Amino acid sequence: MTTDSGRSTLRSTIVALAAALAISGAATAIPHSTPAFAAAGVEDGGAGCAVPTLPDAGSLPTTAKLPDPFKKLDGTRITTTADWTCRREEIKKLSEKFVYGEKPAKPQSVTGTVSATNITVNVSHQGRSASFSASLSLPSGTGPFPAVVVFGGFGADTATIKAAGAAVINYDPYAVGKEGTPRNNKQGAFYTLYGSSSPTGLLMAWAWGVSRIIDVIEQSGGSVLRADATGVTGCSRFGKGAFVTGAFDERIALSMPIESGSAGAPIFRGIPGEGAQSLSSAYGEQPWLGDAFGTFTSAPSRLPVDTHEVVAMFAPRGLFIMDNPHIANLGPRSASVAALGGAEVYKALGAGGNITYWSDIADGTHCANRPEWRDPLTQNIRKFLVGNGSYTGQMRISSKAQGRLSDWVDWTTPVLGNQPTTPPTTPPTTPPTTPPTTPPTTPPTTPPTTPPTTPPTTPPTTPPAGACSATVALNSWTGGFVATVRITAGSSAVNGWHVSLTLPSGAAITNAWNANRSGNSGAVQFTNVAYNGQIAAGGYTEFGFQASGNSAAMTPTCTSS
Repeated sequence: MTTDSGRSTLRSTIVALAAALAISGAATAIPHSTPAFAAAGVEDGGAGCAVPTLPDAGSLPTTAKLPDPFKKLDGTRITTTADWTCRREEIKKLSEKFVYGEKPAKPQSVTGTVSATNITVNVSHQGRSASFSASLSLPSGTGPFPAVVVFGGFGADTATIKAAGAAVINYDPYAVGKEGTPRNNKQGAFYTLYGSSSPTGLLMAWAWGVSRIIDVIEQSGGSVLRADATGVTGCSRFGKGAFVTGAFDERIALSMPIESGSAGAPIFRGIPGEGAQSLSSAYGEQPWLGDAFGTFTSAPSRLPVDTHEVVAMFAPRGLFIMDNPHIANLGPRSASVAALGGAEVYKALGAGGNITYWSDIADGTHCANRPEWRDPLTQNIRKFLVGNGSYTGQMRISSKAQGRLSDWVDWTTPVLGNQPTTPPTTPPTTPPTTPPTTPPTTPPTTPPTTPPTTPPTTPPTTPPAGACSATVALNSWTGGFVATVRITAGSSAVNGWHVSLTLPSGAAITNAWNANRSGNSGAVQFTNVAYNGQIAAGGYTEFGFQASGNSAAMTPTCTSS
């Protein structure tokens, strides 16, 4: 990296090849080569790539293994480091269409201010306008400073961030995309511009908001903050947001998602087998994911993309994933597989030292500030943001939740030639797809944070003809629990269903999703909502609820209408 007074010189080309290593199930360290940690000077370096027509959801095959990140949509594999720019753009478009929803480009007008205490953002596009702001806390010393965007005040330790020399931008993502809204009436600055029924999910809307903050920093003249040294962090649902934000804006030099769980780093294909929060639960709890993902909640193996490729989208920029092996509900084993898979792209690009995954921790408390992370956090900030460090990335995977990449791949990592190039200028030819919108019922506002005490129950393999059956999986913690109820049709299709169950003594439902209910305690009746009453023969759907009190086994009964 070239430096000038501590600043990283902006560059968008990818560094030379380092020998790719054979895929393995776990690693203790990733070999470090010539660093490639300068952020790109543009939000999307592959915007000029001509992306082939994307497949339709109905034509996607079922593939249990993780997609090959080096394989282009035309069926050939990339052969040089320069090919990665347009391959990354293909992954981006697939992720937008099938997982998160489209991230619109920079609006027609973005203005704002940066002071020592605050950042204001004003956006307008096609006659619609919106505004939001973020507070700013500077470290000691003389600026301009690098900065880390902290989602909801809930991410990596802010004292450590400032001590390392970076400012803290306290970002309220709910001002841009509000939780607790149905999919057909999303609220916040993003949806003010692009419509309340936009199929884009909250995670991508939050990412768009951070990109607009960076726009304002770029325009501010650099007296307070550096435009070439922005990081992002968040934990839990905000870890999901930090993960998506860093992947989709190449100006972000360092991303630090923490315990992001389902809809975050864990591979979608691994979540059902690990017993993490189910995809249908994550999809229904909040409109985090794009509307189109609803097609894949029970069939992730049909996705043409998975989160190991989203991890690869960060390459060669800095990525420090922090995870918790003590909470199975967060999917740490699946997250480690995503990190290992994405690390293969980092290696092939000669940037293996720029990614770290760390779940080797003692304290299992959700979103705690942990001593094990303090030094690598400081070192990552110094390397990628301040510009005076040389930290080498590590894979510190806890034995409690160690995924094996070899179980998930049937591809090998290529040796890529070094061929710098300029991305093509041909505009993308595939317009964004707008999938149908399906609203859930009001979701809970607090995600479950501890491992399931009762593993997911496999539905009967031969449910009675013309009827339905129901099973319950519990995820419990002190003073509360989440129940996921699966309804399975028999040999005939179900057109409307009714589930009865009795809650444990003292338990009370606080929120429910994907179902209507009568009552909050004792014997409760649940019925389908408009979009999940029809179940094909042998198929299933799920609903869930969050409750206060202690959990206990429940025996639901199901009848079809």
